[in-house]
Amino acid sequence: MNFQQLRIIRETVRQNFNLTEVANALFTSQSGVSKHIKDLEDELGVELFVRKGKRLLGLTEPGQELVGIVERILLDTQNIKKLGEQFSKRDQGQLSVATTHTQARYALPKVVTQFKKQYPKVNLVLHEASPKEIVSMLLDGTADIGIATEALQDVPDLAAFPYYTWHHGVIVPAGHELENVKTLTLEQIAEQPIITYHQGFTGRGRIDDAFTAARLEPDIVMTALDADVIKAYVELGLGVGIIASMAFVTGNDPHLRLLDARHLFVNTSRIAIRRGTYLRGYAHRFIELCAPELTESIVRAELDASAVEAG
Repeated sequence: MNFQQLRIIRETVRQNFNLTEVANALFTSQSGVSKHIKDLEDELGVELFVRKGKRLLGLTEPGQELVGIVERILLDTQNIKKLGEQFSKRDQGQLSVATTHTQARYALPKVVTQFKKQYPKVNLVLHEASPKEIVSMLLDGTADIGIATEALQDVPDLAAFPYYTWHHGVIVPAGHELENVKTLTLEQIAEQPIITYHQGFTGRGRIDDAFTAARLEPDIVMTALDADVIKAYVELGLGVGIIASMAFVTGNDPHLRLLDARHLFVNTSRIAIRRGTYLRGYAHRFIELCAPELTESIVRAELDASAVEAG
């Protein structure tokens, strides 16, 4: 048994049992992949994959058990490497943070600036992705830290910590009938054509939940990934916009007005880490710069508790 065999088992599952893709991902040959799988099965005395001819269709029962063990072994191998680097190169390395456009654009600039001042030799990589992509990147080790509003808290293999609370606001063209409303209601918004975020992005779920709870059916005429796109089409008169209030900067959009909707749409962004992951010291510092209450001891305690439960 060797690490290459274990990597092949893991990658075969990740590539949906397509051995050509497995070979490409691991920079080897398909015949080599097949041989490693067969050698491991012979050594263990069991078949790990359900087959139809030469094609792999899925995992057998022992294969399902093995995959969990393989994931833990390879994660701990990565952790050992990080541990060595932590003590040999304390202030050098790479930190990969996967986050959404909204977080990267509006929530993280001050954090990143402070972090780079403290750790100039650390290569900070910001991956902009959807919440579902962020989950995948955390689980496969592409990202060390994930930051988003959606998806992170629903994954058992992730430890998710509250980061900060934020609100949506409603934007309208200057002179719109809603501009002088003292306290905006969902009913008033629902009477308008609405432009807002795609499903699964930037608190869209909270928007939908609010209308559903009020038994209202909003007329959502257009969706987009980015607040700037939403603002552009609101300015064209296609509807009112619902965006993250932090994405509206007074003075940047003189023809638009931001209406207070904090009493209608409340969201919580979260910081997530894969359970069982060893974080370098500078990764903990990045988290503390985001949320000072998330000290290294608190994060480690949660990750250690998770490891015990998994064991």
